[in-house]
Amino acid sequence: MTKKIYQIQISLKGSKPKIWRRLLVPSDILLSEIHKIIQISMGWTNSHLHQFIKNNEYYGIPSEDDWNDFPISDYRKIKLDFFLKKEKDKLKYEYDFGDSWEHNILLEKILPFNDEFKNPICLTGKMNCPPEDCGGIWGYSDMLEILKQPDHEEYESFIEWLGEKFDSEHFDKDEVNELLIRYFGHNKS
Repeated sequence: MTKKIYQIQISLKGSKPKIWRRLLVPSDILLSEIHKIIQISMGWTNSHLHQFIKNNEYYGIPSEDDWNDFPISDYRKIKLDFFLKKEKDKLKYEYDFGDSWEHNILLEKILPFNDEFKNPICLTGKMNCPPEDCGGIWGYSDMLEILKQPDHEEYESFIEWLGEKFDSEHFDKDEVNELLIRYFGHNKS
């Protein structure tokens, strides 16, 4: 398959308003690198397990602790274009099996490869990433409601836990691109 540039959108399932990022990545990038791109662009800390899901099959890093009901195929040599072949194709990514942050990866556009393309690039996005360990999308929604109510009995504990004012609308694509450049340097392919 000829190398292309994929414009993908990564969105956090169930988030309202929608938390998403639009990126350019090489079509032949490994899923292990897509994992890093998601972590960086969404704002996660890579502190939990993750997996990709396509057609009810699970792809990740197998371990002896895997449940027989959900066998995991090793994804370390699988490239993105194995799953995303045409525009509108989708792939799921789950991060933190306790909180179950589900992401949809949508192939929006297939662009010709350009030799000047050196790193994954974040084009745009909206909204801040939820804090780790806040209870999944439902816990995050509850947290945002509590943060609007300084008189709420849990307000102070959330402020103390967050350590600073949390801005759910904050997104800085330049900051994301700096982190992508720092991690990826130049294309490894």
